Amino acid sequence: MSSRTSDVLVIGGGIIGLVTAWRAAQRGLAAAVVDPEPGGGAARVAAGMLAAVTELHYGEETLLALNLESARRYPAFAAELTEATGHDLGYRRCGTLAVALDADDRAHLRDLHALQQRSGLESEWLAGRECRRLEPMLAPGVRGGLRVDGDHQIDPRRLAAALVAACERAGVVFHRSPAERLDVVRDRAAGVTTADGTGLRAGQVVLAAGSRSGCLAGVPDAVLPPVRPVKGQVLRLTVPRRYAPFLSRTVRAVVRGSHVYLVPRENGELVVGATSEELGWDTTVTAGGVYELLRDAHELMPGITELPLTETCAGLRPGSPDNAPLLGPSGLDGLQLATGHHRNGVLLTPVTGDVLAHALVTGELPEEARPFTPLRFGPVPQARPASRMEQPA
Repeated sequence: MSSRTSDVLVIGGGIIGLVTAWRAAQRGLAAAVVDPEPGGGAARVAAGMLAAVTELHYGEETLLALNLESARRYPAFAAELTEATGHDLGYRRCGTLAVALDADDRAHLRDLHALQQRSGLESEWLAGRECRRLEPMLAPGVRGGLRVDGDHQIDPRRLAAALVAACERAGVVFHRSPAERLDVVRDRAAGVTTADGTGLRAGQVVLAAGSRSGCLAGVPDAVLPPVRPVKGQVLRLTVPRRYAPFLSRTVRAVVRGSHVYLVPRENGELVVGATSEELGWDTTVTAGGVYELLRDAHELMPGITELPLTETCAGLRPGSPDNAPLLGPSGLDGLQLATGHHRNGVLLTPVTGDVLAHALVTGELPEEARPFTPLRFGPVPQARPASRMEQPA
C-alpha cells in the first residue's frame, strides 16, 4: 500500500505516546500516532496517584528529581489541557495519607519519613488518632501515618481521553492499525509497516508502546529497550451517597509487606490497587488478586466491604531494569524512546511530553532528563518474545 509521510511517527497511543505527539505538533511538527485503540494502554488500569513523595523508594533518588519536576508542572499542564479540550481531568489537590497498621509497618513508615526528610521533601508525621481525625473511616488500630499534602491525583481515563482530543485538534494523524515492524533504511529508522501492510514514513520515530516496546520487530538488538511487563490488578468500587464522604484524600499503606492504596474520585468512584506481579504477558484478573486487595483494604478501612464492587481489571506496567523511564535518542539514528515508566507513567506525563518535544526538535535531551537516556544500559541484546508485538496489551 502507499506510504504516508510525517515529521514524527509515534508508535503507541497510550498517554505517553499521546502527550509526545501533542507536544510535537505544538512545536510545528507534522505528527502521527500508530495504535489500534488510542487512549488505551496501562493508563486504563492506573489509579492516577501523582505521588512523587509517598512513592519514594530507596535507591531511586535520581528518579525522585524527575518525578518532582513533573509534579511541579502538573497544575499548568492540567489547566492547559482542559482549556484546549474542555475535558475535566479529575485533577484533585487532595493530598495523600500513608498509614501504618502495626509495629512493623510503623517502623517502615518511620524509615520512609527519615528518607523523605533527608531528601528535602515535605511530609508530616501523625499519631494514629490524628490520622483517624483526618479520615474517620480508618481502622481503630492505625498506629501512625504520614500526611503529604503535595501528593495529588488525576483520573487517568479522563486524561487519556483529553489527550486524544488535544491531538486531534492539533492535527495529529491517527493510524488505527498495530505497528508490525520498524523499517530501517541505511542504518536509520525511517518509519513502520503496520499489520495491514501500510508503510508509514517519517523523519523521526518515537517508540512509546509501553510494556510492548521491547517486542517490535525490526529494532536492532543493540537498541531494543529492556522493558518488561509488570502485571497490576485493580478494583473499582462505588461509594453510595449515604456513605459520602467515605474518604477525603488518597490513603495508602503497607499491609504485611503488600502495598495497598485507596483513591477516592469526586464522582463517587473508589479505586483500590494494586498488585505487582512478574507474570509475563498474563492479564487475567484472579480470585487471589481480588481477595488480597479487598483483605488488605478491609484491614485499612473496615467499611469498604459495604461498598458495591463495580469493576475488576488488570494491566501491564512497562518496567525497566532500574524502574526509571527511557527517554530520548536510542542509539539508532531517527529512533527515540519514551517508555519504561513503570508505576510513574501518569505522574511523568507532563515532563515526558516536554522532554521528547525538545529532543525531537533539537536532537538533545534537556538537563532534567539526561540521567534517563536509553544509552545508560549500553548495547545489551534482549531476548525477543516469539510473537513480538502480537503480545496482549
